[in-house]
Amino acid sequence: MDLFESVEAVPAGYGRAAVTIGKFDGVHGGHRAVLARLRQIADERGLRSVVVTFDRNPMSLLKPELCPLPLISKEQKLERLASTGIDATLMLTFDRALSEVNAEDFVATVLAGALDTGVVLVGADFRFGARGAGDVELLRELGVRHNFEVVVVGDIELEAGRRISSTFVRELLAEGQVAEASRILTAPHSVRGIVVLGQQRGRELGYPTANLQPVPEGFIPADGVYAAWLVIDGTRFAAAVSIGNNPTFEGVAEKQVEAHALDQDFDIYGKRVEIEFVEFIRGMVKFSSVDSLVEQMCIDEETTRTILGVQAKATPKR
Repeated sequence: MDLFESVEAVPAGYGRAAVTIGKFDGVHGGHRAVLARLRQIADERGLRSVVVTFDRNPMSLLKPELCPLPLISKEQKLERLASTGIDATLMLTFDRALSEVNAEDFVATVLAGALDTGVVLVGADFRFGARGAGDVELLRELGVRHNFEVVVVGDIELEAGRRISSTFVRELLAEGQVAEASRILTAPHSVRGIVVLGQQRGRELGYPTANLQPVPEGFIPADGVYAAWLVIDGTRFAAAVSIGNNPTFEGVAEKQVEAHALDQDFDIYGKRVEIEFVEFIRGMVKFSSVDSLVEQMCIDEETTRTILGVQAKATPKR
């Protein structure tokens, strides 16, 4: 996938394009259906398939008090867009200057100008330009002027009739429903970040953990314990992951993300790792004693093994 991070970066004569525009937070199943349709149209008409998106949610600038937390980071979004097989992504920096570009100028500069657009795929509620003044009707009028067609795609619904959306995925993750969220995302929901030195209580209890930096990439699910995969340099290790402030001990910062890799004891401080969530095991609990906590951690490990299909390593005979 080609990546352009400004209109000026698109090479002259790059090629006529089929384009879709959006935030693509999560690159979930609904997004992927749209991108599959985009690729189909591009292939049928001999066009390049191009996504126009932004380096942040526009609401973070326009209405920061209403802006939701992102599901994935900018880097994760680019990786997932690349996995869909599209030809290129134009990732625009959403700053004050871009927010003030009117609808007509946006089309002239980005769609008609840089991308030489032949087809634009948008949803029925698509808005664009300063203060969201542009709608599908205006886009069609501008398409006639600039020689491109507008194709409106409908919402993708789940079997229960709920519309697939980034908001729905966030709601599921906030409830700890990582398996259902991953199904909608069509890939495991993940967070990633640098492993930092923690208070090493897990090691003292026989369960060493990799503690992620305080603000990792990706939306952190609800407090609790999860079965997950810890990915290090492309290698996946079965892991029991704890999220929360570990209420059994005092003085623990909120929302720690700790991964205990089963049957592993390695030094990965300073490593950038990823945690792929598989299934919620239990909520966060304050235990009456350290022994009770250790007993539960043992149960959590066995539950994780069952969920992930990982057997315990055989103990060598003496």
